Amino acid sequence: MRKIIPLKDRPADYIYIGFFLINVLFITYIVDLEQLVIADPSSFDYPFWPLPFLVDMTHWWGANFDPLQWFRPTWWKATIWLDVIFFGPFYVAAIYAFIKGKEWIRIPAIIIMSILFTNVFIICSEEIFGPTPAKNLPLVLLANAPWFLFPIFLIWKMWKKEHPFTKD
Repeated sequence: MRKIIPLKDRPADYIYIGFFLINVLFITYIVDLEQLVIADPSSFDYPFWPLPFLVDMTHWWGANFDPLQWFRPTWWKATIWLDVIFFGPFYVAAIYAFIKGKEWIRIPAIIIMSILFTNVFIICSEEIFGPTPAKNLPLVLLANAPWFLFPIFLIWKMWKKEHPFTKD
C-alpha cells in the first residue's frame, strides 16, 4: 500500500495550490467571467457579478494594455468559455487533490494543462503578431507568463512520476 507524502513535505505543491487558488478565486470567475457577461465593455450595465470595481479593473487592463481583452473576438470568448466550464472546476478538484495527495488528478492535470498551454500560446501569438497587438507587449507577456509556465512545470511533475503524492 502506498503512503501519502504529507503536504508539508511537498513544498513545491504549495506553489501549485496557490496558482489554482488565484485562478479559481480571481481569474476564472472574475476576470474571465466578466468577459462573458459583458459583451461590449464600451457600453454596458454592471452585472450582479463581478462587482463593479472588479469590472472596472478588468476594463482598465483591457483598455490600457490588452486589446484582445477589450475587443473580445469570438475565438477569444471560446477560450474564456473553456476556462469557466472546464478549468474552474479542475482548479477546485486540483486544490483538493494536491492538499490530500490524491493521485487521480495526475491524468486530468496533464490533459487540462496541455489545453491551457495551447490556449495561452495562441493568445500570446495573437498579442505579438495579430491585428490588435498588445500595447505594452513585454508587460502583457509577463502577465501571461504564469499561464504559459505553470502548465509546463505541472505536466513535467505529473509526467515524470506515476505517483506524484505517494511513496512505497
